Amino acid sequence: MITFQTNYAAMVAENNLNINNNFQTQTIEALTSGYRINNSGDDPAGLAVANQYRDQVSQLTQGVQNGNDGVSTLQIVDGGLNNISTMLDRLQTLATESATTTFTGDRNNINVEYQQLVQEISQQAANIGLNLGGSFNVQNQIFVGGGNTLQNSQVEVDLSGTQNAVDANSLGLANTTVAGGGAELTGNTTRLDAPGDVFLAGSKTQAFTFNLISNGSATSVTATLSGGVSGLTEDQVVSSLNSQLNPYGINAQVGSDGTIQFGGGTAFTVSAAAASGGNAVADVSTATNVGIYNLDGATAYSGTNAQNLTFQNGQGTAIVALTAGEGLGQAISDINAQTSGIGIYAVENAAGTGISFQSANTFTASTDTAAGAFTNAGAQTVNAPDSTASTTGNALAAVTAIQNALTQLGRVQAAVGAGENKLQYAIDLANSQITNVSAAESQIRDADVATEAANLTKAQVLEQASVAAMAQANASPQAVLKLLQ
Repeated sequence: MITFQTNYAAMVAENNLNINNNFQTQTIEALTSGYRINNSGDDPAGLAVANQYRDQVSQLTQGVQNGNDGVSTLQIVDGGLNNISTMLDRLQTLATESATTTFTGDRNNINVEYQQLVQEISQQAANIGLNLGGSFNVQNQIFVGGGNTLQNSQVEVDLSGTQNAVDANSLGLANTTVAGGGAELTGNTTRLDAPGDVFLAGSKTQAFTFNLISNGSATSVTATLSGGVSGLTEDQVVSSLNSQLNPYGINAQVGSDGTIQFGGGTAFTVSAAAASGGNAVADVSTATNVGIYNLDGATAYSGTNAQNLTFQNGQGTAIVALTAGEGLGQAISDINAQTSGIGIYAVENAAGTGISFQSANTFTASTDTAAGAFTNAGAQTVNAPDSTASTTGNALAAVTAIQNALTQLGRVQAAVGAGENKLQYAIDLANSQITNVSAAESQIRDADVATEAANLTKAQVLEQASVAAMAQANASPQAVLKLLQ
């Protein structure tokens, strides 16, 4: 049928021209943007997947930065630990120098540098956040990303707890000293230095009970000697006692008068019980650690009245309010809660009825009430360290304490180093994931330039053909006019 009302051929050509024009436009858009998907309609399902990949890359990229920040922080901590290790080496040198009986200088002069270094260790531990309760002494969670759960996306570096703190208290150095001094049992005359003598033979035993400070709190520890069938020699007595007491910063030795002595910077009192049989190591006797600054309170503590105690030293002031009706144990606990922070400690006296106050550094004490912890009101007289019992007892205990501190510091350094490596592995994995996830996103989102270039040529040819065909279709109705002539 010949008609000019409806030009079907022109309509077909026009429709194809629009299609080919859109095809060419999309191809040019892909080539100029570099993306195959430029709007949601290009590939809705692919766009959703590509967006998820892009989100993962964003998370991982920041996670790598978080990890690098964590490694940098740990490296700062590691440097501080190395510096503390160097100071421990110096402390060991000073303690070893003071621990020999042939030293003829003034041990108090050595102790000045020793105590300053102990305080500096605490200061530097605080600077790197590894003092007890410090900013880095926690379970650190570094979010790196890339895990299938939030928990798996985090790297934990656990430096929490006293085992990972490196201040002087946590390392067991706060109470140590290298000044001359020690504790000799009052009234004890049993000598251990006679050649060939053995003690507690026939499986006899003897107990030494120490009221001491451990981890900042007052406690009681009993060191028991057992002679076995053949008894203990002098060296075996000292070795057995030290194996039980060294962890508390106390050192046993035989003094120049041949009797057993105890030294160390730890606050302690000791009482020797009767042996279960003959040939005891020591007579029934007691001692207070007079190798450090010490102050004996009332022989028997009375908690009848409320009492306010004031303690001061170079580290600060501690005020203790004791309430009426408190027992001895509670009073000691209340005192240590306030004074341990400045290095002053309270323990039961050797009789277990009163309080002994002790510190590695000089301090002052006063009370507003006569009854209670002290016999008299007002300022109390603090005794300076006494070196008459043992010149090396404190230093020997310090040597052991420093060795234990080095072991603990090594564990912390190992934890920090392991944390650095752990983070680095997580960073390496995240970088690998960034590469692979970016490649996966590229497969979906990015344009294939070769394909799009071929499509552009095709679109241009089709568009030109559509224009030519449309021109022919528009010319067809002109032929109808010939029939009307």
